[in-house]
Amino acid sequence: MGAEPIISLRGLRVAYGSNEVLKGIDLAITPGSFVALLGASGCGKTTLLRTLSGFTPASGGSITVNGRDIQNEPPERRGMAMVFQSYALWSHMSVAQNMGYGLKLRRVPREDIRRRVDALLTMLGLEGYGDRSVTELSGGQRQRVALGRALAVEPQILLLDEPLSNLDARIRLQMRHEIRSIQRHLGVTAILVTHDREEAMVMADQVVILDQGKIAQIGSPEEVYQRPQTPYVASFMGAENIVACETIRDAASMTLRLAHTPQVAVRLDENAFSVPAGPVQVHFRSEMASLGAAGDAPDNCLRIPGTITQASYLGGGYRCEIKTDCGHFFIDHPRPAQIGDAATINIPVSALHVFVRPGNTEVPRPS
Repeated sequence: MGAEPIISLRGLRVAYGSNEVLKGIDLAITPGSFVALLGASGCGKTTLLRTLSGFTPASGGSITVNGRDIQNEPPERRGMAMVFQSYALWSHMSVAQNMGYGLKLRRVPREDIRRRVDALLTMLGLEGYGDRSVTELSGGQRQRVALGRALAVEPQILLLDEPLSNLDARIRLQMRHEIRSIQRHLGVTAILVTHDREEAMVMADQVVILDQGKIAQIGSPEEVYQRPQTPYVASFMGAENIVACETIRDAASMTLRLAHTPQVAVRLDENAFSVPAGPVQVHFRSEMASLGAAGDAPDNCLRIPGTITQASYLGGGYRCEIKTDCGHFFIDHPRPAQIGDAATINIPVSALHVFVRPGNTEVPRPS
């Protein structure tokens, strides 16, 4: 039997005037887990975090923490602490004063504050920085101070609102692992808001993908990456090449064929693709396909003939744009490619994500 959730949301709704931002969120979060709220700008992920923390009121539904309804509790009584995107540090205070500020508000004795702050400075790699002004610190160091201030009050739940978005790429990669390591060490429940799928997958146990105020999919990083349940999730998780197809079922098998080039077809494993016969849209990742000459791919590939129109070096390989009769696609290729050359896109059946396409959806032809 699984652990009881530390946070439970039931039918949570939030509206700004007549604009409903969250449209009935149901979510259970287990103690000690690291959950990422992932989605495009405007999907509602930051609103969900702010509603959890008490900074944005809900218009419907319920929020419980350890079985206690906290809807009417102020932020400071919810057992949570937040790390903001902008750090939100006080420039007139030292590093130690910033980190101990929440404890001071709670009237914790001065000596206890000092001990707790010293321990956090050591944990966060900031030993010897306690007396410095935060204005003298780098971006990564400031983010550590903001994290230390949140952890100082020993919250049950740590809320992270895109905390790494203002850092340069190298420091961001380092901080991902540091935050995850600290979360595991302390056993605190963490909820991260991010639009970066790689960040979510590296840091989280569970990924919650939001789309227009609703949950599109919940699962482990592997589940949402390998088995997206909707076209939106497939595209957001990197399967951004989309081709219009049709499925045809006979007594023994199912065949997938291109909508604009019906002579191009491949057999599907019915156990792997639970879609009915009819119009479908197929998503695939650039790195899962290959380029080659006609006829040089295994039988279990969907082959799309085309012409190379662009090739960009990415370091370690090339990203090629291929123009075909059914659209333009981007494919990763290990060698230089000549613009204007004919090439066939080979996509293994196992790399295809197949979804029902509404029958009235227009299938655009390439320009």
